[in-house]
Amino acid sequence: MLTTFLLKKKKKFKHQSTGRNFLSVCVQPDRCSHIRALARIQLHYITRQHLSFSHLTQALLASRCYSHGKQETDEEFDARWVTYFNKQDIDAWELRKGMNTLVGYDLVPEPKILEAALRACRRLDDLASAIRILEAVKHKAGPNKEIYPYLIQELQPILDELGISTPEELGIDKL
Repeated sequence: MLTTFLLKKKKKFKHQSTGRNFLSVCVQPDRCSHIRALARIQLHYITRQHLSFSHLTQALLASRCYSHGKQETDEEFDARWVTYFNKQDIDAWELRKGMNTLVGYDLVPEPKILEAALRACRRLDDLASAIRILEAVKHKAGPNKEIYPYLIQELQPILDELGISTPEELGIDKL
């Protein structure tokens, strides 16, 4: 997301040791609610020759929009979603919310995550959600024709155990 910033005030001062002229710029984000706590930043030691919009924007985006937190590994990501779908008290709304969030990521879920989601559908006795999960996975696989057959192959024992038919078996993939 590109955030626009408004220059609020500029103040000239001289660096104590070198005597070079510098500008101090106070910057306020323009309608950026997720960083209200950091609404004002003093950028010290920006020389007059380097104060261009592109340099200022790069400095602000680098200081505000990049996370310095711990990156989640693939195993931790998978474990988090398996744990989410394995909750015994999960309801239909939480199942749909979890799948909506999961489908929103730029990835195709691993078979173990889909297995946990399908088992949650069985606990809720919600066949329609199970079919929708399989349809969403097929859509997420997109033009890559190898991913969806692989997932169905990996999930076939679970689908048979739970009595869930694929969209192809039901004939609704042709509609």
